[in-house]
Amino acid sequence: MAKQVVDAVTMQRALTRITYEIIEQNKALDELVLVGIKTRGIYLAERIASRLKQLENVEVPVGELDIRLYRDDVHKADHRQQPDVTGSSLPVSITDKHVILVDDVIFTGRTIRAALDALMDQGRPQQISLAVLVDRGHRELPIRPDFVGKNIPTSRHEEINVAVSEIDGQDGISIGQLED
Repeated sequence: MAKQVVDAVTMQRALTRITYEIIEQNKALDELVLVGIKTRGIYLAERIASRLKQLENVEVPVGELDIRLYRDDVHKADHRQQPDVTGSSLPVSITDKHVILVDDVIFTGRTIRAALDALMDQGRPQQISLAVLVDRGHRELPIRPDFVGKNIPTSRHEEINVAVSEIDGQDGISIGQLED
């Protein structure tokens, strides 16, 4: 049984906090590109871009990154050819831009490692930052987010579920037990 730990209002506040931190740490907002990691990261990136438009009147491009073929749990035999990145869509070149990767939850860091590989196949950014809605701990790789909406400590036997209205019909974050 999952228990809701963050409601829609608190989730929106967390995204607003991330947006303000992005503004504070970036003088040249016109050099930013937000790239959401499929699937929920895309919607979070779009919401951050919308908030940047409201607050700073700047249009920040939002791209989509599909990391399925870059995951380290896919066998190397599946990577005989150059990875197909057709599931990714970047509206502008990321070369020499400040890319902010956006994802819903960071756990071990392996998704972000895969995202960095996928991003580098798209161009060479000047800088890459990471924004996550939830940091649940338990890193296996030396990867740390630059912008965090909520820190929610968990055990390895728990899972964090982020719901976004665009897919799930409502916003919220719940925590539940993994099934054995």
